[in-house]
Amino acid sequence: MSLSTLFLLFFTFFLQLRALQSSTVHQNHSKHIHHGGTSLGSPSSSPVASPNPNSPPPLVPALFVFGDSSVDCGTNNYLGTFARADLVPYGRDFDTHAPTGRFCNGRIAVDYLALRLGLPFVPAFLGQGGTVEDMIHGVNFASASAGIIFSSGSELGQHISLTQKIQQAMDTFDQFILNLGEEAATDIISKSVFYLSIGSNDFIHYYLRNVSRVQSLYLPWSFNQLLVTTVKQDLKLVQRKCQENCGDGLAPIGCAPHYLWQYNTKNGECVEEINDLVMEFNFSMRYMVEELSKELVDEKIIFCDVYEGSMEIMKNREHYGFEVTTDACCGIGPHRGWIMCLSPQMACDNASTHHWWDQFPPTDAVNEILADNVWSSQHMNMCYPMNLQDMI
Repeated sequence: MSLSTLFLLFFTFFLQLRALQSSTVHQNHSKHIHHGGTSLGSPSSSPVASPNPNSPPPLVPALFVFGDSSVDCGTNNYLGTFARADLVPYGRDFDTHAPTGRFCNGRIAVDYLALRLGLPFVPAFLGQGGTVEDMIHGVNFASASAGIIFSSGSELGQHISLTQKIQQAMDTFDQFILNLGEEAATDIISKSVFYLSIGSNDFIHYYLRNVSRVQSLYLPWSFNQLLVTTVKQDLKLVQRKCQENCGDGLAPIGCAPHYLWQYNTKNGECVEEINDLVMEFNFSMRYMVEELSKELVDEKIIFCDVYEGSMEIMKNREHYGFEVTTDACCGIGPHRGWIMCLSPQMACDNASTHHWWDQFPPTDAVNEILADNVWSSQHMNMCYPMNLQDMI
């Protein structure tokens, strides 16, 4: 059997399984409504936590999120793509115990940061009603499989590119101005936090796959410079509107279960040549942020090195309460890294003991630790020149 035939059979199985699961979830949800239960949100929705009326006012007016599957909270639910997390067991440990489109068993890092900021969970751009009231506390523009390069991840289907995300944000801000007036809208936007987490797919789905023979055109360092320069240009567009930016570096994808399986590493050792690319990218991003801060003296920009934070967790897993850092909680094959999570039967019982949820995304437990570091350097200092709390 050829490799192409194998993938065709896999995708046929994938579509059939998703259709079956989707039908079951829809039936169960319909029964819940029919029997008079109060639903916390349909499986494809992105629930928004309601702030406590007795709680202090939020530290910032809103949180605007840009990125890929690391921060996608449901955008891809509305797109024709294989990169979807809208069926169980995704979301099984989330507040609603239902899939929302987050590529995790529970919360993603920006959920924890929203709560730290005193904000509700911000909705996906494609999942809200389009009114200013829906977007007043922020919007999540992230889209799984998207990269810095437009075509990164395109083999999985539709996604919203970084350039398109920024255009969506500009349209949103124009709507704020039309509805609230220029002064009020500018005040909200300029005092809000903008969070960017993107770049992994440019390696996973583009450079490492050598799409269009990109490796013959760009050495690793040159490719990283191309990515970072593009991000810098996009950040300058956003900086015209806001004053507070937080950018994430890449996670150690060379330690992800997918590459442990693909490279058949011994004893679950990380793939060094992949992690070298990640460290190089993060170094370039940190330097770019430092230089951009000098150019935009009135703006505050921080860079958080997720590679450092993740490696700290894996090197000291027992200290952080993790038992497994090489195998995913959900998947099949060696290290459960062959394909993404497709059914509840593929998942482990307790995701909180695992570092990785499936092929690439971390578990809720890891997201919480990383968010604590971004917010206040609680476990280690991974943000430069300051953490988010100090910036605010």
